[in-house]
Amino acid sequence: PKSSKEQIDADEKKILWELQKNSKENVEKIAKKCGFSRQKVWRVIKRLEKNKTIWGYHAVVDDNKAGLQQYFVLIKRTNKAFSKEHIDSIIKRAIQTEIAKMEIIVENVSYVHGNFDGIHIIRASNVVQVKKYCETLSTLSKGYISHMIILEELFPIEKNGIVNPNIEELKDIFLTE
Repeated sequence: PKSSKEQIDADEKKILWELQKNSKENVEKIAKKCGFSRQKVWRVIKRLEKNKTIWGYHAVVDDNKAGLQQYFVLIKRTNKAFSKEHIDSIIKRAIQTEIAKMEIIVENVSYVHGNFDGIHIIRASNVVQVKKYCETLSTLSKGYISHMIILEELFPIEKNGIVNPNIEELKDIFLTE
């Protein structure tokens, strides 16, 4: 049937795929690419926003032109068990109140499995701001962070599924002739 759970899921995935490629694409073009009516696409998008499948929309920016640099902060936590209060402070985003005062953009904060426990992707104008971010994070984390490693992005080849329009500049990094 047309409204089966499997069909609804498949339709949502088609629309989400198109939105992830270009969130500015208008509903009419998405409908045409997916083979749906404009009304159906609009209803699906509204439902996905309401149920928090879609968290929001953003622009993919050339950091250099914006005077920014992207950094990855790898975080290793201590063996100290998280207290209920600490988990509540993470959920309530208490640390973000302090971080918001800094001149950085926090792109992603993830709890991960592997050699590190957390990855923060941030944009800042220089590494000094990133170090201040790390110091603030460490202080506010009250003994839960063992150490952090800062990685600086040298060249973004692809961001959010969009190939860097200046990809040819990659030659300048690798070719020395």
